[in-house]
Parts: sequence; structure tokens; C-alpha cells
Amino acid sequence: MIERTIEVERMEHVISVFGSFDQNLRIIENELEVKVLDRDNKIHICGDAENVMIAEKAINGLLTLAMRGENIDAQNVRYILKLVTEGKESKIDELASDVVCITAKGKPVKAKTLGQKSYCDAISNNTITLGIGPAGTGKTYLAVAAAVAAFRAEQVNRIILTRPAVEAGERLGFLPGDLQSKVDPYLRPLYDALFDMLGADTYQKYLERGNIEVAPLAYMRGRTLDDSFIILDEAQNTSREQMKMFLTRIGFGSKVVITGDITQIDLPDDKVSGLKVAMKVLEGIEDISICRLTGADVVRHQLVQKIIEAYEVYDKKNPPEAQKPKGTYKGKKQ
Repeated sequence: MIERTIEVERMEHVISVFGSFDQNLRIIENELEVKVLDRDNKIHICGDAENVMIAEKAINGLLTLAMRGENIDAQNVRYILKLVTEGKESKIDELASDVVCITAKGKPVKAKTLGQKSYCDAISNNTITLGIGPAGTGKTYLAVAAAVAAFRAEQVNRIILTRPAVEAGERLGFLPGDLQSKVDPYLRPLYDALFDMLGADTYQKYLERGNIEVAPLAYMRGRTLDDSFIILDEAQNTSREQMKMFLTRIGFGSKVVITGDITQIDLPDDKVSGLKVAMKVLEGIEDISICRLTGADVVRHQLVQKIIEAYEVYDKKNPPEAQKPKGTYKGKKQ
């Protein structure tokens, strides 16, 4: 049992690190089985030697982020604890990243993990970026934020959002209404991100002017897209031919972000994912970056990260081929 102390210059940084009603502090104490107190402009940490050292490094890292104006929440605390436990505390400084975009409500959008920071940097520095990773890693949201930022800075004249119209393991049947009504259910995640960045009224104004276009992937054929920021979402559900068609639409002054999760492919068993093929074909080409996000980059509820990890363990023990029901051939029961 040992005690370590950390001297602090400004108590507001301690308040930021500890969180509302000390909720961030409780996470550190529960995860590491230590006791943390603030007294006389010092933070006192008591517990087993190894856990106290981890807690000290984590709190110092959180204080560094607080001093740089970063908002500290439960997700930050858990992620920094993970970095310190893995011996990567030197990377904490990199988390104080630049603002990607400001939402309609004035909230800054920033990368929250090292993987997200690499993803945002890749979007800035390359014409084509592939963001591959599980649900909750911010692939689509950060891409839309980068698109809105580029549009506001007049780097592009329009934003084009597209995704393949493939159902997620269900059959929706015929949908009523005009073309927009039919494709809306498939494009809803893109709408949600745009509404957050621009606000509903501004979004509608740009949509009517043609500065924003949201359409299914099939409507990209035969076009050349100049001076545009183009996002292809759910790219794991493209066919090989669709992906090649999309990649050859790029015109001058355009930037492309392709997002997808190769563990959630909704194509029939006999179809090859265009995203999987593209990852192999485009590897090593200049001005194209392939960013692989992991469960560590999940910024949704902490249970999402645990669910993803549980599925990864299960899939390793039970390969997809072994999980297919017996007595089937080409998707038909015998």
C-alpha cells in the first residue's frame, strides 16, 4: 500500500478531470481499486503500488488534456486508462487534436481516439480515404464533419453523400412515395449527421440549391464529380463492379471518403464485397489512405465496445463457414 501525490496549479482542471459529481473519479477508483482525494491543491492516490502508478499517469494525462481545454468525459477516462495500461501514455498528448467542424449548436467536433485522429489526418492529406472499422467508431460522423468543414471553407462546391441500397438482413418490400421517400430509410444515418452539423433549415436550403446531394449509389453511374466532397457510406455492401464504378467518378478538385465495416456485410453469400477487393487493389497507391479503426476507437456506449470484442472472440472460435446452417445450398434449403 503506497501513496502518491500530484500537485495542481488550478482547481478548475481538477474539477474537469473528476467530472460532475466525481463520476470520472469513480471510474478510475473502481477500475484500479485505488482511493483518490484532492486536498491542499494536491491529488492524493492510495492503493497497491502498480495500480497507483497507473492512476498517477492517467490523471496526469487527463490534467494535460484539461489544461488544453479538452472536455473530459467517461469515454476519455476509460480510453486513457487503456492507453496507460498498454504503456502508451506518451501518446496522450496527441489526443488534444484540432477541431474538425463546429455543429449547428456550436459544439466542436474532434477526434476522440488515436485511431480517429489518424483517420481525420488521412482525410485532410489524401484525395481518397478508406475508413474501415466497427460500429461506433465515428467513421460516418467524422467524414460528414470534414465534408461540412471543407464546404464552409469553400474548398469544394458541394457535398455528395451516397450508399448502396441494401437491406440489413431484412426485406422491406416496396416502399411508398417518390424516389426521395424510397431512398430515405437507407440514407437516414447520413441525414442525421448533416442535420447535426448544419441544422435542419440550413440543410434544406443547401439541398434545394444543389449544394448537397444525397442519393443511392446506383445514381452515380455515368457522372464525373468535380469540386465535390463525396462520401460513400456502408461500402461493405457494394459489389466489386459498383466500387470500381464509384472510384472512377472522381473529378478534379474532389475529395472522397469511403466508410465501411467488413464484419457487417449484408450481401448474398455468393457476392464479393467491393470494399474488401478495394482494400487489396488500392493498397500502396499514392494519395490513397486506408485507415483501420478498431474496437478501441468506439465512442458510443461502453457496452458497444464490449459487444464488438465479444463477437470478435466468438468469430475466432467459430469461423463464418462453420456458422452457416447445414442443409443449405446457394441460400436455398434442401
